[in-house]
Formats: sequence, C-alpha cells, structure tokens
Amino acid sequence: MKLSFLCLASGSSGNCYYLGTQEYGILIDAGIGIRTIKKVLKDRGIDFERVIGVIITHDHADHIKTVGCLGEKYNIPIYATEMVHRGIEKSRYVEEVLYQSKRIIEKEISFQIKDFRITAFEVPHDSTDNVGYYIEFGEQRFTIATDVGHITETISKYLCKANRLILEANYDEEMLKFGSYPAFLKERVSSPTGHLSNREAAEFLATHYTPELKDVWLCHLSKDNNHPELVYKTIDIRLFQEGVRVGKDISLHVLKRTTPSEVFVFE
Repeated sequence: MKLSFLCLASGSSGNCYYLGTQEYGILIDAGIGIRTIKKVLKDRGIDFERVIGVIITHDHADHIKTVGCLGEKYNIPIYATEMVHRGIEKSRYVEEVLYQSKRIIEKEISFQIKDFRITAFEVPHDSTDNVGYYIEFGEQRFTIATDVGHITETISKYLCKANRLILEANYDEEMLKFGSYPAFLKERVSSPTGHLSNREAAEFLATHYTPELKDVWLCHLSKDNNHPELVYKTIDIRLFQEGVRVGKDISLHVLKRTTPSEVFVFE
C-alpha cells in the first residue's frame, strides 16, 4: 500500500503534517486554520474525510490552533499525553474544549491508528509537555522531532530507527547571535529547552547516517534567524565531509514555513 507524506505548514506561524494511504490518514499537529487544512488537502488530491486521527506534539499555539474544531466539530480523535491535553485545556488559542475526541497516550507505549503503529517519546522543550513520534507503517519508519531543545539519548534512539526523518533545523547560530531578537529571546531559542540549530541538526545527521535513511525533511525554520538555502547548504556540506552525498545517498528537503510541500509517495 502506498504511503503519502505532505507538509501543510512548518514554522512558528503554524505546523501541520499529513501522513496517509489512499483510504485514510493522520495529521501531526494542527496549528493552522481548518479552512487552510481543507484547502491544502483538496489541492493535493487528498479528501479531508480520510483524516481519522490527529497526534499532537505539544501545546504551543502554532501546533494546536485547530484541535478543538477537528475534535469536537468533525469527531476526529485527538491523541496527546495527559499533560499536553491539560495544556490544550488551558490554552486561550483553542476555543472548543475536547470531550469525546480526547485520547490520552503515554510516552514510549505504542498505540495503533488503523495500520499506523505510533510511539511518542520525550523531547525537551519549554512547553507543558513535548513529544516526538515514531510511526511505523509496513516497511516505512517515520520519526518526527520538532521543537527540540537538544538531542537526548531517547531522541537519538528514535531518530536512528527511521528511514524517513522529519527533523527541526530552526535557526542559524550566527543569524540568531547578530539578529534583532532581544537577549532573553535569543537565550530562550538557544537553550536546552528551546530549538535545534542548523549546526546541531547537521552534526547529528552526519554522525548518525546509515544507508537505511532515505529521506530527511528539515522543519520549523525560523522566519528571522534562518533561510532555506542556508540550512540546506549547512547540512549538505557537513554530510559531504562524512562522505554522504545529498541527492545520491540521501534525499534532503527543506520544508517552507507557510507554503505546502509536494506530496511525497512511498511504496
């Protein structure tokens, strides 16, 4: 069965990804408007009715804006840890309280949505709680790790399991250092509970590459402290230093903040 991956949006203005078959699929985060979600899916030939579940990484607004609507209006189950659900309940950005659609998951205890076997894992970030997801579907093994303060042993374990990887590369260290952010915000972004830099993402990929890893999508780029060409070049160069050739040994994709990606299809 073919599996499709689509990024609807990736960045501080909103995050949402789709992973699915020709019959059903899931959203990862829902930080953009419902009309946008429906329109992007329709434009890419994906029926909104296929969405049978939403898995949430954490409770910051750019990841949860539409969970209430999806859960309570469209009766789509919303999966998150108990602490993330508490954060959603307190959030002023979510209008509808989750009742019948609320599903509580636990870290590193796998659960099923149809043929998707999903495992949440701990990710350090300054939210109420934060997880990444390891998603198995046949031979496909996706891991998504976004809003990553730093790469822990647990994160590394799940990143290394993947043959398709969605990894944060939020900021360029020089751009952040000399940019317009106030000092406290620069410290927040670069802290162990902030975001992952281009250099950190590049270093991990270069030192943990295996031939099983086929695709890497770089996500959650900063509007002010990063640039798609810069992050691509940073990681391309670091991989080349380890003898890994982008375009031949591995496919590297940079996800744009507000422009949806193409649909990637895997057998």
